[in-house]
Amino acid sequence: MARLLIGVSGGIAAYKALETARLAVKQGHSVRVVQTPASERFVGAASFEGITGAPVLTSEFEPDPARGAYPGEPLGEHAPISHLALVERADAFLIAPASANTIAKLAHGHADNLLTTAALAAHCPLLVAPAMNNRMYLHAATQANLETLRGRGVIVIPPGEGQLASKGEAGVGRLPEPEELLNAVEQAFASDDGDLSELRVLVTAGGTREPIDSVRFIGNRSSGRMGFALAAAAARRGAIVTVIAANAGGLGAPAGATRIDVETAAQLNDACAEEFPGCDVLVMAAAVADFRPAAPADHKLKKDGGPPPPIVLEPTDDVLSALADVRRAGQTVVGFAAEHGEGAIAYGRGKLERKRLDAIVVNDISRRDIGFDVAENEVTIVTAAGERLVRRTSKDQVADAVLDEVVRLRGDRDSRLEPGKESNGAHGATSGTVARA
Repeated sequence: MARLLIGVSGGIAAYKALETARLAVKQGHSVRVVQTPASERFVGAASFEGITGAPVLTSEFEPDPARGAYPGEPLGEHAPISHLALVERADAFLIAPASANTIAKLAHGHADNLLTTAALAAHCPLLVAPAMNNRMYLHAATQANLETLRGRGVIVIPPGEGQLASKGEAGVGRLPEPEELLNAVEQAFASDDGDLSELRVLVTAGGTREPIDSVRFIGNRSSGRMGFALAAAAARRGAIVTVIAANAGGLGAPAGATRIDVETAAQLNDACAEEFPGCDVLVMAAAVADFRPAAPADHKLKKDGGPPPPIVLEPTDDVLSALADVRRAGQTVVGFAAEHGEGAIAYGRGKLERKRLDAIVVNDISRRDIGFDVAENEVTIVTAAGERLVRRTSKDQVADAVLDEVVRLRGDRDSRLEPGKESNGAHGATSGTVARA
């Protein structure tokens, strides 16, 4: 995998850098950490050392016991200049959290600590994740500094919105979650020769909400995590990704993806109709309502306003079938089917054939440990050639398994079109488990 250098500046969000390092190590990356002295007031070096298995440096004058090596590499033959060696060997340098002070130093070329000195010497992708109070983040000086960094090719990972460190304060300025930070880093690692390189991938995510009145709605439990994992995985593999997100406000846009937000099935239908003609691959992971109230009220229905009116439902448009009907040659279409209990696979296969899809991903929502509102999933990928079970694992791993199947399907199609052409092959640890019917 890759070598990741993480720079940690002072801020209460430094604890998220610990989890980011842990996730990166779990994904197989070699991680080294440099800290500013201020950051040690929030997270100690020993915590990072325990996770990464490598010494943490806080001063450019401090000798590096690992001599610039990353975990798993042999020690260098001589003691290098630490702020040069660590970043020279890195495949990406992530600064998270990046305080307003550190951002100002980076923008103006200051080099008064190990982190900022290493940033000046970086030739690898440099990613900066701001984290601070909303007033500090929105200040004209901070915004100008971030714009300066963007202009120099620095990847700025936008902060999220929500509860801030100061009691009672909320707004923009939250450090993104560790999964989002790692996704951004892995997108920076992605090379032009990924197995989805230059393909345009359209992903739908989340669950639609159909209004009953101006306050209430009919919805579902889909969080959008599976769709966002698919979008992030496709971007890592070189694709040009657009994600249409239905009510997934709690999730940050996957790194490298364009995000379009919608609420209702009709809005999702319109967005898909606009984006589908230009895509090469559609992965329809959103949970789209089958029915909607036929006459939603334009005001809030009151409990004391008499008996509640009956809610008459009407079917929504079948978005996936409509898109499959107008697909052009060369497009790959993958659907999702959330089914309950016995007969799920058979129903999924019927849906595959009825909607003329290339593949359908079936998950059993009768199980509480997979699917909605949890980090893991277990699915069966159904194609005309057979079925592939992806046993319970993280949604990131499921996403790669689904994209493996996309690569295989497109490779098989190309082989049929061009006799003698080989398939693109598979990607990831879950490949090679297709059971042919």
